[in-house]
Amino acid sequence: MGIRIFLLLFFICLLLTTLASAEVPLTAAFIRDHQLWIKMGDEEIQITKNRYVVHTPKWSYDGRFIAYIDGDEQGDKSSLFIYDTHKGESYQPYVRVETSDFKWSPIKNQLAYNDRGLLNVTKMESGRPSGFENVALGVSGFEWFPNGKEFIVSSQSALRPTGWGPIPLFKVPVNANLNADKMKLFYTIQTNTSDLFAIDVNYFKWSSDGKWISFLAIPTASWANDSNTLCVLSSQGEKFKGLGKMLWYKDWFKWAPSSNQIAYISGEGRFFVDNKKTTIADIPIYKHQKEYTPEGYVDLDLEWFTPDEVIVARAKENKKWKEGPVPTMFTSLYAINIKSEEQQQISFPKKNEFDADPQVVGSHLTWFRKNPNNNTADSWVKNGLNGREYLWIKNVDNAPSFFKQK
Repeated sequence: MGIRIFLLLFFICLLLTTLASAEVPLTAAFIRDHQLWIKMGDEEIQITKNRYVVHTPKWSYDGRFIAYIDGDEQGDKSSLFIYDTHKGESYQPYVRVETSDFKWSPIKNQLAYNDRGLLNVTKMESGRPSGFENVALGVSGFEWFPNGKEFIVSSQSALRPTGWGPIPLFKVPVNANLNADKMKLFYTIQTNTSDLFAIDVNYFKWSSDGKWISFLAIPTASWANDSNTLCVLSSQGEKFKGLGKMLWYKDWFKWAPSSNQIAYISGEGRFFVDNKKTTIADIPIYKHQKEYTPEGYVDLDLEWFTPDEVIVARAKENKKWKEGPVPTMFTSLYAINIKSEEQQQISFPKKNEFDADPQVVGSHLTWFRKNPNNNTADSWVKNGLNGREYLWIKNVDNAPSFFKQK
């Protein structure tokens, strides 16, 4: 009898340990047929009907709210909505908010958005973002400081008879309320130079320790299709560096999860057929940059998996193409160990498919698998680099937005 009791207690303890260590199910917001959906674990919930949801939805700081854009097929409409997961309802934070650039605070459920050059923040009412307060005018791009109390704000260069002027960056408190005395010049980018020409900057991203911020310096429209400059600036506005040339895709540069290293896809030229290399720079020793893409290949997206491993979407070059329809680049995912320099293929789409948009959520790697002959695609997942890949969400318009626990 004593042995039976011991074994029973042993198996109960083992079961409890297993349950306690079980992974939290993945949670994502995604768009299917231009409607907003949520998936939690294995359950899918449709949030909107008869709307035209565009852009990637964004989770609030604690995951209670999802901000999304209700647009239209012509691109003339861009209305900001918020979905409250606790109350199960969508609402507008104000009667009319037209924007495509919106960001949640890193410390609380406050939403900032750029409404045609006017930066606003939501107020709170009964625990929900509601109403708004003006922050600053003349804003082209913005990002929260990590403390959630201020913004870094860009204002487009002015065209003068002598040419384009410099680009000013400002440090603006959340409660500035259009008060010019509260707007502090943070840094001025001298751009009309031989190695850096731009009229605007955008796509701000902070390093993991908050000591550096990266962004793209963007030239005039046609030129921007072929070349932009990746830049970094210290958090005190003292040190500025232009790292290299790249295209204007905001997911093509990312900070390492725990060090001041930045990975980006370098190379000029708007077509993906060649000259797109995964490059890693150590900051502030930016001159020590290393390319990891083998000869004969291009990398067209990237994500950090661990401090030493980077995931890239890679395809063979197509230098033979010169004119006509732009060829599809059939990418697969590869893992690069930046210490050992070992590289291995880790996803295996079918011949008529490609894998893109890698994202890391905890120990999980997710990506977007698409057949270019179809209008939709699927979201795939694997746990760890050597885990089994499996289909997680079928028929999505673009890559899901995952809620990542802070």
